[in-house]
Amino acid sequence: MTRRIGWTVVTTGLGPLLVAASERGVCRVAFGEGEAELAALLARELPFASLERDDAGVVAFADALARYVDGDAAELALPLDVPGSRFQQRVWDALRAIPRGEVRSYGEVARALGEPTAARAVARACATNPAAVAIPCHRVVASDGSLGGYHYGVARKRRLLVREGAPVGDPPGPTARGDFRDREVPTAV
Repeated sequence: MTRRIGWTVVTTGLGPLLVAASERGVCRVAFGEGEAELAALLARELPFASLERDDAGVVAFADALARYVDGDAAELALPLDVPGSRFQQRVWDALRAIPRGEVRSYGEVARALGEPTAARAVARACATNPAAVAIPCHRVVASDGSLGGYHYGVARKRRLLVREGAPVGDPPGPTARGDFRDREVPTAV
């Protein structure tokens, strides 16, 4: 049986945001540069699903995420339908337990899971998080307190944390790779 996934793209102050959901809940949330890029991303990641543009069916999830991203909502509680390994699920659950306005290091998350040497595995689980913002991997920072990386760019990570009231350090410098996702997002906080 082919799995049906409805999706939409909404505009946020941090750029276009893809929101996709199954009948069980949100299965993909991703920032991007535009609708075409995000639709292609979804098609690559879910090649065997029946993907349907469904603005009306996904509107409640999309509106909740957009309000949260834009700082207009203090809480975000969405049903999720995100497949992952047992370890990934444990990490993602731990991330959802980090209170708004707080951050944890990868090592702190690993220790909280009873896996004190698994900081790199925690970082990998954050990097493969399929539901940005809904699973708040942006709340995980490097052990020295610096922001570390973020799939959607450190500028977006910083802005999400600022909007949540989390302590953030100085803005990051240019990246060695010159990654396009690390350029400043041209939108005010």
